[in-house]
Amino acid sequence: MNQFMEILTPALMITGFVFIMMLLIEYVNVQTHGSWQEKLKKSKTGQYVLAVVLGAVPGCLGAFTVVSLYAHEVVSFGALVATMIATSGDEAFVMLSLFPLKAIWLTIIISVVGFLTGYLTDLMYKKQFKLLANREHVLPLHKEELCECYPKGYIRKQLKNISFERALLIGLLSGFLILMLTGTIVSDESNWIQITLIVGTFFGLFVVVTVPDHFLQKHLWEHVLKKHLLRIFLWTFGALLIIHVLMNYIDLNAWIQANTFTVLILAVLIGIIPESGPHLIFVTLFAQGSLPFSILLASSIVQDGHGTLPLLAVSKKGFVILKMINVAAGFLLGLTGLLFGF
Repeated sequence: MNQFMEILTPALMITGFVFIMMLLIEYVNVQTHGSWQEKLKKSKTGQYVLAVVLGAVPGCLGAFTVVSLYAHEVVSFGALVATMIATSGDEAFVMLSLFPLKAIWLTIIISVVGFLTGYLTDLMYKKQFKLLANREHVLPLHKEELCECYPKGYIRKQLKNISFERALLIGLLSGFLILMLTGTIVSDESNWIQITLIVGTFFGLFVVVTVPDHFLQKHLWEHVLKKHLLRIFLWTFGALLIIHVLMNYIDLNAWIQANTFTVLILAVLIGIIPESGPHLIFVTLFAQGSLPFSILLASSIVQDGHGTLPLLAVSKKGFVILKMINVAAGFLLGLTGLLFGF
């Protein structure tokens, strides 16, 4: 039972956060009549900057946000690649505590690498539109109806005659909020995640309670919940379950060899695993002085914590191609570092 909860808890946390981000993105898109979306689409540089900034934020929440934007075709595949290179997941907190100055330099380096790799990806990968070709991810915008969020007397009326969809969304968000406030989903060591999710959930509840029935039905219910929520949860839970089983049979510490090239290969391969944890092997070895910076750099470029898990529900082919690009970038940078002796 404990092992089941170890898998279910992060799956609920990831699914809940992605759902809230999708809800808020829909809300902002309609409130601004899609202007921010169009501006961001037209500015590739702006997409890369936003991508690496969100990726550089410690933890996986920034990465989840960019996956949501990519799922709605607001940012390009290159921007998604930039985010996943720039992020180090929860391991960033460990690095900041063990070797803060070097961790900051590492973050700056992988952010620059992410920016350049994202740019080159969009420049060279012309058929990336096919990754989302059979899915309806564009943010729907019904210009004939404005989202007047809190008209006088209307909120009380729609709550009095509450629809099934609104009641269920309020119930889901309220249940998620209770799990957050009681610490059931997020551990005490992750207070920053808990605070972020609580604030996001409160705003999500505000949106669900105040928006008109049209917005709630067309945008939140039909588009976000029905098309995305269950798929994201099932893929996230399934991936975590497989990883958990494999980790019980594979001793990753035994993989570390004395040969630096072998360790580089292992660092890149282990980085493919969409899980916060395996990367800590290389963080610990570097902190002890047993590992060169170049291998830590390669591992940080390839791994992205839980960041890519929601991408499996959006585009499995996109997940594979993204990992291939990150592996190539990580291996080339790591090998170059080894050849130059750092």
